[in-house]
Amino acid sequence: MKYDVVIIGASAGGLTTAISARKFYPDKSVLVIKREDIAMIPCGIPYIFGTLNSVDDDILPVEKFLEPLGVDILTDEVTEIDPRAKLVRTASGKEIAWEKLVLATGSKPVKPEFPGSELEGVYTVPKDYRYLKEFRERVKTAERVVIVGGGFIALEVGDEIRKLGKDVTILVRSRLLRSSFDREFSEMVAERLEERGIKVVYGQVERILGGESVERVRLIDGSELPADLVIFSIGYRPNVDLAVKAGLKVTRYGIWTDEYMRTSHPDIFAVGDCVEHRDFFTGKPYGLMLASTATFEARIAGANLFKLQIVRENRRTIGVYSTHVAGLTLAAAGLTEEAAKREGFEVIVGYGKGPDRHPAKFQDTSIVTVKLIFSRDRGAILGAQIAGGKSVGEMINILALAIQKRLTASELYTLQIATHPLLTASPVGYQILQAAEDALAKLRT
Repeated sequence: MKYDVVIIGASAGGLTTAISARKFYPDKSVLVIKREDIAMIPCGIPYIFGTLNSVDDDILPVEKFLEPLGVDILTDEVTEIDPRAKLVRTASGKEIAWEKLVLATGSKPVKPEFPGSELEGVYTVPKDYRYLKEFRERVKTAERVVIVGGGFIALEVGDEIRKLGKDVTILVRSRLLRSSFDREFSEMVAERLEERGIKVVYGQVERILGGESVERVRLIDGSELPADLVIFSIGYRPNVDLAVKAGLKVTRYGIWTDEYMRTSHPDIFAVGDCVEHRDFFTGKPYGLMLASTATFEARIAGANLFKLQIVRENRRTIGVYSTHVAGLTLAAAGLTEEAAKREGFEVIVGYGKGPDRHPAKFQDTSIVTVKLIFSRDRGAILGAQIAGGKSVGEMINILALAIQKRLTASELYTLQIATHPLLTASPVGYQILQAAEDALAKLRT
């Protein structure tokens, strides 16, 4: 069995690579190998507990996307990559030859190593259909839920479980969403969660206590939290085992790739959570696990498999995030003020705030707060953070493009926009322009 392109993994990165490969190289044969027979939409997983009616509502229809394009699909587990022979071997004993190989092997949740973490009722949040079905049933019978972690998934899962009327506590070491937002936004979301009835506790786990099942979580300060269910959402690790065994260059952050997503083997590409990313401003390697980033990389890889035809101007990555928790939408792109200062930038910060409809009497109006971070030397945008209603989800994409194109406060101040009473803020008080104006005034002093 031989294919021109073999892709290992069928989540956002693998799926998008296959689609791009077929569009750019319609004469090439493409095979996607997926380990699970049922794939999940990763970003939708938190919503299986409250908003969605079942785990089945979050299934990723891989076949629906790929079969009309003539992409073959194999459900099997790849156990070995042979770069010299250009073969992959699977658990069922198949050998598949390839001309180009793409690793889209994703990530897996960090497992807790605290004493008692083996007790019944301790869970992580993987992308595993059968695990999640059993997990969801356990949530239904629990009354007191402790979620360890202060990132996006921890908050989203907590908010969803609270909708079921459960007693929910989020245990975080320092502050919520620390890596993506500055303190004022962390405090904003903490206040919203507490208004929703979710307790936010600051501390660290020492051990989990109970008989056969979890009963309490003991913190290092000696205090204890009662719990029928404990959920650890403390990060994810890249799935790099196949790459390591194949002798590819791998760092602590994932598989090394160049600007065209080629690995250290010229005919093997890698995309998504399994890849090492480099910060847009500093070039420092870091782990970034976002479906949006995976699809961006997949489009680059898919287009450039057989010839370089889509130029990737900058190999570095802008972290662009959004979430909706306790009725509040939060979004961020680029560096936080705290991170920029830590890297040695001298910064100017601009703020804009106001309703996202005009007049503000419309029923779905929300107050939007925008924070923009600029370098003092030339006024280039370094980062953005927004909180408000659902319009925030698209506003951050404007600012991500501004960061990618290194726009200045002056260029954002003169941004030409479309507005409508039912759809946007007033043109007089458009929050991005307000924030740019605020920063520009400070740069002039």
